[in-house]
Amino acid sequence: MALPLTATWWFVANLANLALPPLPNLMGELVIITAMFNWSCWTIAITGVGTLITASYSLYLFLTSQRGPLPAHIIALDPSHTREHLLLTLHLLPILLLVLKPELMWGWCF
Repeated sequence: MALPLTATWWFVANLANLALPPLPNLMGELVIITAMFNWSCWTIAITGVGTLITASYSLYLFLTSQRGPLPAHIIALDPSHTREHLLLTLHLLPILLLVLKPELMWGWCF
C-alpha cells in the first residue's frame, strides 16, 4: 500500500457511501425506497438491485486498487501532506455532524 492514510480515508468515505446504519445515507435510501414502493411494487426490486450493484462496485473499486503489486507511477508519488488530510477531514465532518445530530437533516426531533 503506497499511501496508507489516504487509503483509510477512502475506505471511510466508501463506508459512508454504503448506507450503513448510523450514517445519513441510510435514511435517504430508505426514504427513496419507500417512496418508490408506494409508487409501484416493481420499483422496489429495481431500486434494491441498483443499491446492491452500487455498493458492490464501490467496494470492488476500493479492493482492486489496494491489492497486488503497485504500478511504477504509484511508487514514484510523493507522500500525502497535511492539506490533503485536512481537505478529506472537512469533507467528512458534515457526515459526522449529521450522524451525531440527525435532526439537522430531518427538521424535527425523534
